[in-house]
Amino acid sequence: MSMPQVRAVTLIKGRVQGVWFRASTKKEADRLGLDGYVRNLPLRKVEAVFQGQREVVEQALAWCRLGPPRAEVREVEVSWHDPDPGLQGFEVRY
Repeated sequence: MSMPQVRAVTLIKGRVQGVWFRASTKKEADRLGLDGYVRNLPLRKVEAVFQGQREVVEQALAWCRLGPPRAEVREVEVSWHDPDPGLQGFEVRY
């Protein structure tokens, strides 16, 4: 029996643009086998949406609290949602 899927919509604040945050997030999500996307938002924020088994999504969220080496993450907000069947694979959105 497979574990239920969840979707986490994450808002990451700090020095998270211009530090390879999106590319590094995609690499981590691909490594974990998650669906979703990551994109820059105005006011130097990054939105990441992770979908998969909750424990795996939690691993991605833990990674986001650190980010890639040059990032300085100050805050990570997470809201939990039902899965979106339209999310397939993980992409960087522009």
